[in-house]
Amino acid sequence: MQAPATRPLLRAAWRHLVLVNYEIEPRALSPLVPRGTELDTFEGRSYVSMVGFLFQDTRLWGIPLLFHQEFEEVNLRFYVRRRGAEGWRRGVVFVREIVSRPLISIAARALYNENYLTLPTRHALEFTGEPQPWLRSASYSWRDRGREQRLSALAARAPTDLADGSLEEFITEHFWGYCAQRDGGTLEYRVEHPRWRVSPAASSVLDCDVAGLYGERFVEALRASPSSAFLAEGSAVAVHGGVRI
Repeated sequence: MQAPATRPLLRAAWRHLVLVNYEIEPRALSPLVPRGTELDTFEGRSYVSMVGFLFQDTRLWGIPLLFHQEFEEVNLRFYVRRRGAEGWRRGVVFVREIVSRPLISIAARALYNENYLTLPTRHALEFTGEPQPWLRSASYSWRDRGREQRLSALAARAPTDLADGSLEEFITEHFWGYCAQRDGGTLEYRVEHPRWRVSPAASSVLDCDVAGLYGERFVEALRASPSSAFLAEGSAVAVHGGVRI
């Protein structure tokens, strides 16, 4: 794959992911699609995902971030693509990202113009299985305007490799990020991580103020039953600096 000549800006590990995915009408997303990209679909359908996970071993330009080594993130995202010289670049657009560390929010807004929100967050993880324990359940919660809100999932079985052509593969195998800039342009950046192992969810919960956090356009989709939900083990990641397109 050809890519812009950038070096990793951020290195970290994304671990113990909960991904709950909802079908959404394309017209709800169209005003948010960054210039130069188009909606990416799976079997003709558009999706948004609520994602919760742990950031670990976080380094910016190779420097460990004091008091910012481990923290939770919860985000709402959707999927786009852009034609590059090597073919389609499949990417993610973040609607909003919630973290508890102000420095992360400040850096993300300054470097990428990402829509970060700083709120108190916490998580709860349960592992099972021997001799190698695996993630049985994960819950990510945050508090906003006096209300506790939560994203959680319970695994149906131990993690396995991604199935080729599956919705889970579509959701996890987007290796570019796109964010609209204040002047109307678009920033493109690359994300590197290996293929993740995943567990389908036996059940999932999203309890949040959808309209207050994300806007009325997402209420219908996120109040419906999810199209899929799963947990992913995660891995080390590298996030490259952005390039204007």
